[in-house]
Amino acid sequence: MAIRFDREAGTFTLHTKNSTYQMKVDENKVLLHTYFGALTDESDYSYLIVPDDHGFCAQPAGAGGDRRYSLDFYPQEYAVHGNGDFRVKALKARLVGKVPALDLRYESHRILEGKYTLPGLPHAWAEDGDAVQTLEIVLRDLYEEVYVTLLYGVYEEENLITRAAVIENRGDTALEVGRAMSLCLDFPEGEKDLVNFYGKHAGERQPERRTLGHGITEIASGRGTSSHQHNPFVILCDRDTTEESGACMAVSLLYSGSFQIQAEVDQFDSVRLVCGINDEDFCWTLSKGETFVTPEALISYADDGLGALTRGLQRAMYRRLIRSPWKDQRRPTLVNNWEATYFDFTGEKLLAIARQAARIGLDMLVLDDGWFGKRNDDNSGLGDWYVNEEKLGCTLGSLVQQVNDLGLKFGIWIEPEMVSEDSDLYREHPDWAMTIPGRDPVRGRNQLTLDLSRREVIAYMKDSIDALLDSANIAYIKWDMNRSVDNVFSAANPELSQGAVRHKYVLGLYEVMEHILEKHPDLLIEGCSGGGGRFDAGMLYYVPQIWCSDNTDAIERLWIHHGTSYGYPMSAVAAHVSVCPNHQNGRVTPFKTRGICAMQGSFGYELDLGKLTEEELQEAGEQIALYNANYDLFQRGDYYRLSSPAENGDFTAWSYVMPDGSRASLSVVYTDLHGNPKPHRIKWKGLIPDAHYLVDGRAYTGAALMHGGFVLPRPECNYDSYMAVAEKVEE
Repeated sequence: MAIRFDREAGTFTLHTKNSTYQMKVDENKVLLHTYFGALTDESDYSYLIVPDDHGFCAQPAGAGGDRRYSLDFYPQEYAVHGNGDFRVKALKARLVGKVPALDLRYESHRILEGKYTLPGLPHAWAEDGDAVQTLEIVLRDLYEEVYVTLLYGVYEEENLITRAAVIENRGDTALEVGRAMSLCLDFPEGEKDLVNFYGKHAGERQPERRTLGHGITEIASGRGTSSHQHNPFVILCDRDTTEESGACMAVSLLYSGSFQIQAEVDQFDSVRLVCGINDEDFCWTLSKGETFVTPEALISYADDGLGALTRGLQRAMYRRLIRSPWKDQRRPTLVNNWEATYFDFTGEKLLAIARQAARIGLDMLVLDDGWFGKRNDDNSGLGDWYVNEEKLGCTLGSLVQQVNDLGLKFGIWIEPEMVSEDSDLYREHPDWAMTIPGRDPVRGRNQLTLDLSRREVIAYMKDSIDALLDSANIAYIKWDMNRSVDNVFSAANPELSQGAVRHKYVLGLYEVMEHILEKHPDLLIEGCSGGGGRFDAGMLYYVPQIWCSDNTDAIERLWIHHGTSYGYPMSAVAAHVSVCPNHQNGRVTPFKTRGICAMQGSFGYELDLGKLTEEELQEAGEQIALYNANYDLFQRGDYYRLSSPAENGDFTAWSYVMPDGSRASLSVVYTDLHGNPKPHRIKWKGLIPDAHYLVDGRAYTGAALMHGGFVLPRPECNYDSYMAVAEKVEE
């Protein structure tokens, strides 16, 4: 049993193969958090909580005159506002007309086989018969008919615990929820580091590690999406934790909107971490009998370093979060026309690219922005999802058929959440756009955001995408979103603005995506938001891959891929070979290096194949053949960060290893050159020590490659690269 309840001690103990998580119902029916860490026994770890009479630490109801009992320093499972705890909270709510205050106490619990679900929200899943259990703990306010059900899913083999909360109003007076976090975690020991992943457009998910000091550290997005600037994923670790050793814990929020993660070190050096929907301007009203469900959060623990932590999380997400049938199917290698043509294309130009794609062995042509409405630049046409046949010179169905006749699949770009003011849709329904009455709208990329809190907008979006997909043999869509959400106001629901509209927008987005997947189950969707502006675990529930960044420069992608690897499966990283000089920064890198870097994820090209030399076309064909020959390794192998671009200025290296150790790859990109250079050696990881591997025609034992190391070839030019595949030799 992964979940065990000791009735006498009042403890709930959750076990995965590597960790133990424990809670306790104390004598006042407060649900305390007693332990989360390395796998251990089911002792009552509440002995670690030390009661004391601390000044200015108040006592809650039921504590009587015991000044040693205070929720201001006791570790709690779901901290609330209004019961004497002055640290960051998980929940703040009030009955209309009353002061916000809650005092939640244990009411009941259930242990169930299988995994709970969250209708309308992404969540880790399980199939009938899987070794997964659910724990439901019901808490009730001491004074009002307010209930909170804490949900825990325990995936023992995947070393994964999921958390969510359901807030319910059973009273007659409406309840206003101003803050509703998905989880709250308390740790008595305060010497922790926080690793977060900051960034910008074209520079996403840069790892940053800081020692937590006293006070509140916040990682958040208020942009309506998870954002380029911050990511809803953090790691909390001991200060001596490295890639190879030390205790560490990952928290990933399954949410694609504005989020908030806070870590507080309190007066007694304890650490509390909470995460959930950003509470800025948030307000959700519950009438009698209504509930609010928080997004799900994933937590995972390792005591053998950051590498083991993130590989375990990658595997868990791949197995238990991504649902697309394309997860286990061979995804197409493709060419996207965007950097080749931008808006300046015709049907014949596209077919010319398709002919070259077929020649070198690609699987798909993707038509990017500019195929619809009156769309020759980024100032018009969004919302008018009908084909510009004059521009194409034919119907979309005819173009797709001609591409299919070349042996290629066809994909297309859409940005359905946006509308241009110069569009038929906006002229007919200006109130569908989110703008503030009486004010000139705040524009992003000269476009406005559609109000996905409205049922008619959701219906229009579903119908438009269905009509497009029904019009031709479209196998793939790239779903883009190119601005932050601002001026949040719903003309249909002004009383909701801004308090509930942001969250309703995200729920509307999820509803549309769920509809598309149900109606078109074989469709491959790639997520995108100006590149990696919505690269989060919530989106992976709907799409198996996400365009990692609009920055296609191979060297800067080393940094972006490195940071992304800490929290997400590398199979979800969409990466392409682009033209040089690079369109984002002007850098020139060898064609070989661009290919090796792009093979870290779902592989493709973002250039005009017709402008490649014969030598480059031949090299592209070889890259495609290499990627296809090692597809399972790159998509399903365990990913090892062998060197960090932040710590090694000479080269960045990574490796994939098949779970059974039968095959492994080593990839290296040289980032600096020196006169009279020293030899570089790299140590492989994850191999079978006593197995023999063939690398570049020479046999090595796994132990030799991992402990002695491997001598890298000397680079021949600026930004040179190297890739090798180690094959286990059958004895």
